[in-house]
Amino acid sequence: MSNNEYLLLFLASYKKNPEDLAILYSNRAASYLKDGNCSECVKDCDTSLQLFPFNVKSLLRRAAACEALERYRHAYIDYKTALQIDCNIAAAHDGTNRMTKALTEADGPSWREKLPPIPTVPLSVREKLAQQAAGGVPKANPAPQQNGIKKTDKPAPSDKDMKKAQALKEEGNSLVKKGEHKKAIEKYSQSLKLNPNEITTYTNRALCYLSVKQYRDAVRDCSEALRMDGGSVKALYRRAQAHKELKDLKACVDDLNLLLKVEPKNTAALKLLQEAQKKKK
Repeated sequence: MSNNEYLLLFLASYKKNPEDLAILYSNRAASYLKDGNCSECVKDCDTSLQLFPFNVKSLLRRAAACEALERYRHAYIDYKTALQIDCNIAAAHDGTNRMTKALTEADGPSWREKLPPIPTVPLSVREKLAQQAAGGVPKANPAPQQNGIKKTDKPAPSDKDMKKAQALKEEGNSLVKKGEHKKAIEKYSQSLKLNPNEITTYTNRALCYLSVKQYRDAVRDCSEALRMDGGSVKALYRRAQAHKELKDLKACVDDLNLLLKVEPKNTAALKLLQEAQKKKK
């Protein structure tokens, strides 16, 4: 049976329910993707997402098709959007890391500036779709224990909490510019209580921990950021800095080597790697 016959057959058996139709288009998109017909896969995913916005499977299928078509910016956006719904989707994490590397090679360190806006998934949609995604999308392996604390899935913050968290984060950023790192840590900590899913708040607090010589805390924050985005250059660099201060030169070098796979010409990382390798000898 052809893909078109498949869709027509099921259209005849379904009531005109947008979500049902979205699933049909998404399923046909999966068939197109399997056959290597990526352009048609993207079209069906577009239709599916118009009928049923933020459907995880449609986002992941469109991302994979865009990746195959070398439309890396679009693929990155879809992978990141899927992670807003469920931050533990292994395919989305892996795809984000691949796209980060590809875009860095194509556009250089400023590649993020060329991205289209990443859609914000409303709280009500995140909660509904996270429950649906839990039923059929493979998850990443649970993060190992760090400092005796086992990482657990974090609940999606409300829109109100996200706005307050952003305001607190900006207050922290202002304090950092004034050199008031301890006060900034307090603001970032308050922000993370409201929105524990914001990667840059962890990397910003890690910078403050480095400034006040709380190196183990810096490692912990960077590790949490990397759990959510394994290609975060700031998290890798700051964790490498902390490892160096803790005399864990192997871990320092390992982080820098990972960073340089993402940004091969990162001068700060190259310099720190050279320093760490000298100390290892």
